[in-house]
Amino acid sequence: MNLSTCLLMGAWLLFSFGIPQEAQKRAASDTSTQKAGAPSAGATAPQVTANDPEYKIGAQDLLRIDVWKEEQLTRTAPVRPDGKVTLPLLNDVQAAGLTPMQLAGVISEGLKKYINSPQVTVAVTEINSRRIYVTGEVARAGAFPLLPSMTVLQALSSSGGFTQFAKLKNIYVLRVQDGKQVKHPFNYKEVVNGRNPDQNILLEPGDVIVVP
Repeated sequence: MNLSTCLLMGAWLLFSFGIPQEAQKRAASDTSTQKAGAPSAGATAPQVTANDPEYKIGAQDLLRIDVWKEEQLTRTAPVRPDGKVTLPLLNDVQAAGLTPMQLAGVISEGLKKYINSPQVTVAVTEINSRRIYVTGEVARAGAFPLLPSMTVLQALSSSGGFTQFAKLKNIYVLRVQDGKQVKHPFNYKEVVNGRNPDQNILLEPGDVIVVP
């Protein structure tokens, strides 16, 4: 084998094995950097889930009530605005304010008059009660899921920003307390500048944020 052939063979081996190995190392390094960095654009904030054992059922939630070996009693039932569900044999049962396990216990206790050792499970299939509303001079008004520890500022950021006519110093939150509507003022400019942070209250289900 002459010198020219040896040089050609060496160049071919370097191209075939050396370069891909270096590329693999760089790719692995890039992957590690991506994992250690900020979350991807598709990442979402944690939401309230019905699987949480401490979740309290609310009005308009949709429930799946299963009574073992009792198909006529097993059903999907919405929670009415008054917080109750209507079930065979038991009529109206208070559901709002209870966890699924607590409601299953209440239903099971009531069915003992008609069934021996009833076994009841309750699951929330749709969470419709934990919502807040943003209305007025915002880019995207409407209903939004109430996330854990959600504040007024966080809710406003979900609405896509303000229109040019928004009065940022006169925003307020409407909340029903003890059957009465209460108005909580929110001065956006003060809050974002670190003044009067107490205005940035934690939201509750049914709160309405008004941007005049």
